[in-house]
Amino acid sequence: MGSTRGTGSTGRARRAGRAVAAAVACGAALAALTAVPAQAHGPGRGQPHWELKDLQDTGAATVRFRGLSAVSGRVAWVSGSAGTVLRTTDGGESWRNVSPPGAQELQFRDIEAFDARRAVVLAIGEGESSRVYRTDDGGATWTESFRNTDPRAFYDCLTFFDQRHGLAMSDPVDGRFRILSTGDGGRTWRVLPAEGMPAALEGEAGFAASGQCLVASGPKDVWLATGGAARARVLHSADRGLTWTAADTPVPAGDPARGVFALAFRDRTHGLAVGGDYRPDQASPQAGARTADGGRTWRPAAEPPPAYRSGVAWLPYSRTAALAVGPTGTDLTTDAGRTWRTVDTGSYDTVDCAPDRSCWASGEKGRVARLER
Repeated sequence: MGSTRGTGSTGRARRAGRAVAAAVACGAALAALTAVPAQAHGPGRGQPHWELKDLQDTGAATVRFRGLSAVSGRVAWVSGSAGTVLRTTDGGESWRNVSPPGAQELQFRDIEAFDARRAVVLAIGEGESSRVYRTDDGGATWTESFRNTDPRAFYDCLTFFDQRHGLAMSDPVDGRFRILSTGDGGRTWRVLPAEGMPAALEGEAGFAASGQCLVASGPKDVWLATGGAARARVLHSADRGLTWTAADTPVPAGDPARGVFALAFRDRTHGLAVGGDYRPDQASPQAGARTADGGRTWRPAAEPPPAYRSGVAWLPYSRTAALAVGPTGTDLTTDAGRTWRTVDTGSYDTVDCAPDRSCWASGEKGRVARLER
């Protein structure tokens, strides 16, 4: 969430050099990753692979971590069931349980971290179960900055445009998705007017599965993923949530368990959507879609992920590569979502990548992993 500044031709040359180096490193890593066999979970050294981290000392080995924020290769935060929040500052070698006191009954399904000390976490659920907490000291203390008092609201996800401006979204109230806004880094929140939100479809809602049903790119653009209705849609706002437009996707819906579960945008025009049917005994024949016009239109993947996927992330500095995760594996695309292939069969709910090209994943039974190269 920062920027690098240069002065004159020297600054431009330095930025260009860093960009080329990042692209070369990312390209080499992608070439190696595509060589990982689908059945390999933790292959030998020299190939990129998910390396599971040991959380035994935290008491969180049974927690399901659906919230994840990758700050860097050394700093990451995860959040999940039983009101649990963990943080690492050494690349996952050790973890500190920094859960807010008295939150054992809450489900922390989304977390957004700015650095090793500052983070905002969302608890989901009906009525007062939906809450937002913020820390400025690495989780040593937390402040509850929002508690939902409307029994009709159920908050699913949150996202930030920068270190000050962010949004959270609730399932429809009075026929429209409800949007919560902050302009001070999550310290205070207000409900935005509903007039700019299109009417929700019957049965339409968001999925609090990976913290990626609401995502932002750039200073003002934000997208919201839906399911549960006759059509799975993606809603887009170009003014930080004041007005929205809706577009249908080819991801199957028509059931409360089906729809778009996660979104990822590498810029304000190029995005990916993944989802399907989260029930393990149900097929997900078209679990991926892509857009190149900011979400106005969505095209199905020619070769989609083979099963339900709940999380997706672009690899940093790549225009074509991304990872999608779900309970049955990890899939890789190297052509911007046109085709996907499975590269790992471990269970993960969400995935996130940091500006330093590091990627993390988390999920059930205390599973947290970092992509090792």
